[in-house]
Amino acid sequence: MKFIIAMQNKLDAARNAAFNLLKKKEGQNTVEYIIMLAVVVGIALAVGALVKKMMPEVFENVKSKIIGGVNAE
Repeated sequence: MKFIIAMQNKLDAARNAAFNLLKKKEGQNTVEYIIMLAVVVGIALAVGALVKKMMPEVFENVKSKIIGGVNAE
């Protein structure tokens, strides 16, 4: 009987220790910063991909305006 009570006490202590680890907020800031960094990098990559697709068109527009300006004189 004492063995069962001792095991129950150990299980209760382990459960309480696990709950206390889950309640700690020390690592929470690090995880939040990593998530925010991932979001910012994702947005930067998406904007970079869009800009890369639009750049040839933008350069052609600038080129045609420059040539048009030179030919107009």
